[in-house]
Amino acid sequence: MEDLQYDFEWGRIRHFLKEKFNKETIPDLNAVLFLIGIQTLGRWKKEFTKEEKQDLMHIAICEITLDDGHYAFKGRDHDGWPHYEILQPIEKKGVKEQEEYLIRKIIAYFAREKYFDNEENSN
Repeated sequence: MEDLQYDFEWGRIRHFLKEKFNKETIPDLNAVLFLIGIQTLGRWKKEFTKEEKQDLMHIAICEITLDDGHYAFKGRDHDGWPHYEILQPIEKKGVKEQEEYLIRKIIAYFAREKYFDNEENSN
């Protein structure tokens, strides 16, 4: 994916989420991961603890990197929380490289989940 397309898709996702959740600011990477974690969990509650927020971001990372073979889905516990087994660590050096990798995986996730299909078909 070219840099221009990458920037466009990442901006599109962030603006989509800003509008969908009626927020004043555009969400950052951590907020997007948090929302993907909630989507994967499959339920929302008014308040999540700090530990639950970290768990949700971890769930999102596991979910978006499944197709790269970094994690395998193990199942859900008695509370419905998904669990994953690490198969191989994500070996990206430096924060910038890690962020770029995660953003590319988020773009692929949104494409796979077809979040924008209805938008494109309505024009």
